[in-house]
Parts: sequence; C-alpha cells; structure tokens
Amino acid sequence: MKRFLPKSGKRRAAGARAALGYRAAMREPSDVLIIGAGHNGLACAYYLARAGLKVTVLERRHLVGGAAVTEEFAPGFRNSTASYTVSLLNPKVIADMDLHRHGLKVVLRKVDNFLPTLGPEHLLAGRGGLTRREIARHSARDAEAYDGYARSLEAVVAMLRQWILRAPPNAGGGLADVLAALRLGAGVRGLDAEQRRDLLDYFTKSAGDILDRWFETDIVKALFGFDAVVGNYASPYTPGSAYVLLHHLFGEAAGVPGAWGHAIGGMGAITQAMAKACREQGVEIVLDSPVDEILVERGRAAGAVAGGTAYRARAVAANVNPRTLFADLLPADSIPAEVSRRMAGWSAESATFRMNVALSGLPRFTSLPEPGDHLTAGIIIGPSLGYMDRAYCSARTGPWSAEPIVEMLIPSTLDDSLAPPGAHVASLFCQHFPYEVEGGWDARVDEAADHIIAHVDRYAPGFKASVVGRLALSPWHLEQRFGIPRGDIFHGKMGLDQLFSARPMLGHADYRMPLPGLYLCGSGAHPGGGVTGAPGHNAAQAILKDRRKWRRGA
Repeated sequence: MKRFLPKSGKRRAAGARAALGYRAAMREPSDVLIIGAGHNGLACAYYLARAGLKVTVLERRHLVGGAAVTEEFAPGFRNSTASYTVSLLNPKVIADMDLHRHGLKVVLRKVDNFLPTLGPEHLLAGRGGLTRREIARHSARDAEAYDGYARSLEAVVAMLRQWILRAPPNAGGGLADVLAALRLGAGVRGLDAEQRRDLLDYFTKSAGDILDRWFETDIVKALFGFDAVVGNYASPYTPGSAYVLLHHLFGEAAGVPGAWGHAIGGMGAITQAMAKACREQGVEIVLDSPVDEILVERGRAAGAVAGGTAYRARAVAANVNPRTLFADLLPADSIPAEVSRRMAGWSAESATFRMNVALSGLPRFTSLPEPGDHLTAGIIIGPSLGYMDRAYCSARTGPWSAEPIVEMLIPSTLDDSLAPPGAHVASLFCQHFPYEVEGGWDARVDEAADHIIAHVDRYAPGFKASVVGRLALSPWHLEQRFGIPRGDIFHGKMGLDQLFSARPMLGHADYRMPLPGLYLCGSGAHPGGGVTGAPGHNAAQAILKDRRKWRRGA
C-alpha cells in the first residue's frame, strides 16, 4: 500500500535531498502545488486556478477524492467507501464550483433519523414537525423542552456559522487578526446573556450534561447525543463532547438547513464533480503520485518530490493530516524544533470502524418491521446516552465496544445505481474500535466485522443472513487506504485544544504554516473535519492574499 511516508520511514535533513536521486524533470514550475486530491485539496485548487494561478495537484491513489470516494466492493455493488453522507458541504463551495452543472445531484432522506430498540419502541426524526411529534409520543414534557433546546442551538450555530469560511483570529498575529478578534467579539456581544452561557456550555461541557438538563427520556437524549460521538473516541459525558455535537449541525443538504442527504452515485460523485470543475479551470491532477518529501530551498517550501520527479512551485498547500505533514513530509531541519515537538503530540484517533455490506434484501427491524421511509434514514443503534457511555468504557478495556454504536445508511433506497435490482447496499459507521488492538487489525478485522453484524442482527433479525458481501475497514485499514494517521476521520481530534485558533496550533490557525510558502488546506485546519470544503476554500484565500509577496523565481 502506498503511503505518504518517505521510503526510509525517517525524515531527512534538507541538505540530504540530493541522495534521493530524483529526476530533475524539465517541468514548468507551478504557482501552487497541492498535496492530496481529497475534497479540500480540490476546493483549494479550484479557487486558486479561478484566480489565474497555475495549479498542480498530486494524489497518491489511482482516483481523486481522498476519503470521499465511491468504489465497487462486491460484484455489482458500489458504495461510498469512507465518508458516507451529505450535509456539511458548504453551499458557497457548491455554488462557486458549479458542482450541479458538473454532475452532482443531492437528494434528501425521506426521514432524517430512525432509532430502533430491541423492543417495540422507536423514534423518528425529520422535517415538517416530525421530530417534535415523535418526541411528544414519548414525552409531552420533552416535546415542550425541544422547542427551547432548538432555539438555544439556533443562536449558537448561527454565530459560529459566520466563521466557517473565515480564518479564526491568529494568536500573536497582526492587524488582520486584531480585526478578526473584534468581529468575533461583536458576534458574541450580539448574543443575549443566556445565549452566551449556552455558547460557553457547548465549548466546555459534555453533551450528556446539556441533554440531561433539557430532556427526561433516554431515546430522545440519544437522538441528539449521537452527534457528540460520531468520529469522537469519547463518551457523551466526556467534557468537550458538546462541541462535537454542535459541529455536526452547521450544514444543509439540497438547500435545507440542518438536513442530511445522499449524493446520487455516492460520495465520489462530489469529488468527481469537483475534479471536473478544477480541470475546466486548467488544474493539472496527477494520480498515482505519493509524495516522498516537500522541497525546501532558501528557507521556504519550493515544491515536492513524488515518484522520483521534482514538482516545483512557488507555494505548497498540504491536504494531509498535520502529523503527516510535520513528521513525514518536511525535512527535519526545515522547521523549529519546538514546532516538531508540539506536532508530534497532535492528537488523532476517532476509533471508527467503517463497513459496507451488500444485502440480498432490506432489513426488518423489530421495532418497525415493515418497509418504509424510515429505511432511508440514518439508522442509529444507540438507544440511550448510558448505552453510548458503556460503548466507550468497554472499548477502553478492550478490545472494542461490547455493544457498539452503529449508524446504518441504506443509500440504495434513494439511489438504485448502487446495487443490482432487488438488492441493496448499506453503510455501517461504528464506534468505538480503538486503533491499537491486541494481535493487530490485519488479523482481527473479520472478527470485529462479525461482531458488528451479529449486533445489528439483534435489532433486525435476519440481517446477518442477508449479507452477501462486505468491505470492512478498521482504523488501521482506514490509515493504510487513505493515509490518515490512526484512522482519524477528522484529521485530528475536535477537542478545545485543537479547535478554532488552536487548529493546528496557536499562531498558525490562518492556514500559513511555520515555513514560508507552506499552507495547510485539509481538515486539520479550521473549521475541522467533515466533507465541508471550507478548509480548502479558506486556505486558498490565504494563498491569494500572499501571492504578492512571492519572489519571482522562488
């Protein structure tokens, strides 16, 4: 499996590059070289090329998309391989890149969420008042509380949403950062006293603490608490998990705020449309080209070496995990030692196990057995916050969650291009499966996959018998396949110490890394993980502001 790591597995001093023996290919230098053709790398490339810059993108795999790809995993069955649902993709990025003209079509789930139980009880959530009606069916008190909870979220989300397409204030920065801090302060001043308290709560408290204050019914709390543990190796009672919940509420699908949708053809349809938009602007995308090392000359990033060829550029934008960038791609003496030490401690682990299954038919859940719109939903197996807390605690003692949290999507209920007639595909997104497991993931991945399928079968008897094919990806397999350290789907944990002005570190939250000419354009930069396109958009704006400073011939 090709990796970003240098062949030696160790970083070299900048003066040792000649030992690589790379070809001094007679390529015309690019203005910007982008490492990684994931969705953020493509978004960054598009904005730069649209502004008239010459852009080259190097991609390690045989196809564009990073973790947002659609691949066949069993004969006749295709599905999104890693990322699996649409909501956070920024509407400005969609409009600017004209992704619909380039083939992207997003359809809404008919029901947003379905929470089954082992018995007759269940909960549905969706548009048109469905969520409130379903909550009222369980608790009139919780239905009343839902109105206040939704209002408190709306105010906080609206304020934070203003910062998705802006660089956060940079600690120790100049006038621009002072002005950014003033804008942030103005946004906070626009909240009333209770809303400011809510804002503080969502940045510092656990999701469980907040939800226990609002609601009394287990399954209602679970509906909202699930977002706090998606890609987050934590309990819903872990301080800071409330922000992860909040992060998943920033999006929209098909123009409907807060909705979740499906890209026809899978998540790869998004990045294929992005690649078309990039190529239309003249972007060069080079596949099967894992980067060995970033070139550093005269104290600035000057390109990269991939496959023995030097790709030179005036600036480099890295769409990779910050740990990969600083530990593996940069020469050892090119950045301050204190930066290397700090980024070696970049926290990354989402404990996510990702599986696609080919099904001979639709599952029949005990709590709602007949086929219906609930099968187009995100089906959440995690009926209480206590269940989610136990899933985390049992994973901590190993080897993984005894009763995992599982979100199942069956995208073939909305998209018949993914499976043969009468058959279906399902995505299973599972927590918590730690990166380090006794015996190693290569030996135990099938054991874990069997464990997950048997667990789903408890809620939908006959599910196991309907599985006719599968692709199982542990955190280690996600790392190997997509180059994301420890399989972290967010490129780094979304804790308070790695958010906003601290993402990826204080003093460099403006996408400019501590090496002139080097930028970070992936999810390890603000605003963080998910298929948003925002880090790519924002990094491009920083590069465009800096281009006047480039020295001719650098």
